[in-house]
Amino acid sequence: MKLIIGGLIISLLFCSCEKNINFNLKDAPPTIVVDAQIENGNFPTVILTRSFGFFDKISPELLAGAFVHDADVQISNGIKTHKLREFAFPLGGNYTGYIYVIDPTYPGTAFQGEINKQYQLSILAEGKHYNSTSTIPLLTKHPDSVWFIRAPLNPDSNTRVMMVKMTDPPGLGNYIRYFTKRNSAAFLPGENSVFDDAIVDGTTYTLQVEQGIDRNNKRSSDSNYYYKGDTVTLKVCDIDKATFTFWNTWEFAQQSIGNPFNQPNKVIGNIDHGALGVFSGYAAWYKTLIVK
Repeated sequence: MKLIIGGLIISLLFCSCEKNINFNLKDAPPTIVVDAQIENGNFPTVILTRSFGFFDKISPELLAGAFVHDADVQISNGIKTHKLREFAFPLGGNYTGYIYVIDPTYPGTAFQGEINKQYQLSILAEGKHYNSTSTIPLLTKHPDSVWFIRAPLNPDSNTRVMMVKMTDPPGLGNYIRYFTKRNSAAFLPGENSVFDDAIVDGTTYTLQVEQGIDRNNKRSSDSNYYYKGDTVTLKVCDIDKATFTFWNTWEFAQQSIGNPFNQPNKVIGNIDHGALGVFSGYAAWYKTLIVK
């Protein structure tokens, strides 16, 4: 009898602790989203879109309609200032995307990215002005060697994984982001693509590098494996702290979606006046190998 009464008391205590919490999510106006980058040896690219509402139903029409048109986008290297031009590109399914790139009718002010230089981005879109600064740092950290080994714990003898040996320069503040390319596919960033040197400062270390992923497609069980005969390119980029912070917080937020126990997080960009996104500078190093 005492056990029954005790159980009833515990049940009542739990019931008395329940409380319904209702969130009133207000509609917020769309915000400009900036995806801009400049890499050594390449021209700058800028894509402008608008943010979506929390309850918006994602569709091809919504995505295609999110692009921002007729913006005034300018980039400067401190000596030259070039106004980028908007061009269309196919998205598939009769949908079109838009990108701001070098205007070929004004070659005198066009420039490519250079190592150890700072760049200023200026955007005038839909009546608002946005600015950002990014740096292509020195190319100080890249793999000493790259090779492939047979995939551990995999019965298929043709599967391989990528290994690298890295040496971190002494002194904190070395940040990198990596991408991989397999055969004729596009370069894809790793699921965790950015790293700092808080733990590995000044050391030489060896680690496995996972394949980059397409976040728009579900990963298969063998998506991390290479196979004999594949042509693989590894791209490792030195980046500044602002670029590292954006992609580090973005990837953390993306991976924690749907986790009710995850702490609240914020993606920290480097565009002013309330815009979302990032202006990234990349000091890129490439290595291409055939898997044997």
